[in-house]
Amino acid sequence: MTQAQSIEVNEENLWRLDAPKVTGWKRDVRPGTKKYYMVSTDTHLSPPKTIFKERIEKQYLDRLPRVEVRDGKKYLIMEGLRPEPIMEPELKGEDLVRTQAGGAPSHIFVDEKTGQARIDDQNLDGVDAEVIFPNGMALLMFAAPDPEFVMAQCRIWNDWAWEVCGPYKHRMAPTAGISTGNVDIAIEEVERVAKMGFKALCMPWKPIPGPHDASHVNYNHPVYDRLWAAIQDHDLAITYHIGTGKDPRTARGNGGAIVNYVIHAMSPAMEPMVNMCAAGVFERFPKLRAATIEADAGWVAWMNEKMDECYRKHHFWVRPKLKALPSDYYRSNCFATFGEDDAAIDLVEKHGLQNNLMWANDYPHHEGSWPHSAESIYRTLENRVSEDTRAKLLGLNAARCFGFEVPKEFLD
Repeated sequence: MTQAQSIEVNEENLWRLDAPKVTGWKRDVRPGTKKYYMVSTDTHLSPPKTIFKERIEKQYLDRLPRVEVRDGKKYLIMEGLRPEPIMEPELKGEDLVRTQAGGAPSHIFVDEKTGQARIDDQNLDGVDAEVIFPNGMALLMFAAPDPEFVMAQCRIWNDWAWEVCGPYKHRMAPTAGISTGNVDIAIEEVERVAKMGFKALCMPWKPIPGPHDASHVNYNHPVYDRLWAAIQDHDLAITYHIGTGKDPRTARGNGGAIVNYVIHAMSPAMEPMVNMCAAGVFERFPKLRAATIEADAGWVAWMNEKMDECYRKHHFWVRPKLKALPSDYYRSNCFATFGEDDAAIDLVEKHGLQNNLMWANDYPHHEGSWPHSAESIYRTLENRVSEDTRAKLLGLNAARCFGFEVPKEFLD
């Protein structure tokens, strides 16, 4: 009996087993078959819960995110933000397994799960390689507006993530956290992690977390050209994961969970892509690659249309004048991850995005598809895209973005 077979699929998750029968695929997505090359471009890894306290410089120790009990309730305390209540629902069946496998937003402190045990989990899902992002307390390192404090936490994650994942770099690509509020220290850390062997960077969706401030620089500003040059020189992929650049807005009351997920977590991922495409960053640095993570991709076609519409219709306001349309730079340099996203699949070929979208199982988060990714992929792709597009979405685009070498058996 495999681990996947031993997982109790509780009633609330039975829908995950529903899938259409697909025909005409040259390969499959199930383990033990003649598979497509599959890369999950969004997975998570939690470091030990004490690692930041143990490794942070003393001047930052009292500023770390922490849990406090107030009036009998647990709150997450992060610098510069109001206390955030921690919800701890009772989890059963595979919901509990996912939390134990690597942590979830509602369970901040979890045990680490690394190395071969993690590979076994991903093998159950047909995953040949993965791009790994911080989880648990490590995902909170982008909450503070102080770039030096953020970078102190990033360095701890970067060192630990490479210690753990380095021996498995043929199939694990941890992302190096980079604090971008200060360009000089950002470049210094880019240089350091490039020498360590990282393939990708995890940068906040806005350089300085917290409330909007028009005086803050953003990624469209020329001050970042030195950083883009360093990243391009080292052939590193840029990623913008949701939940970074912490937005202090939080909806409460009816529909709050949905509002926070759709508006305050996922939607902001659009901003850095528009910044870079509209500001000519890819025109000046044509070898850069940038990807949004865990924001899905149905919005990409709309975003591209609106960027081009504005460029044409507001030409008297738009600066700089580009050699191509903003959407052309998205198609040549940018990527977006998707899970179960019907809108993205409906639009991918119609809008020429076959080379831009990348599948992810978001292991082990509840909004992801592990350990039922085969069924999820059948539901999402069915026979709605061409064979060539399907292979690109499931792994070949990710290999190009993140520098994985595709084994020969997947290329015949």
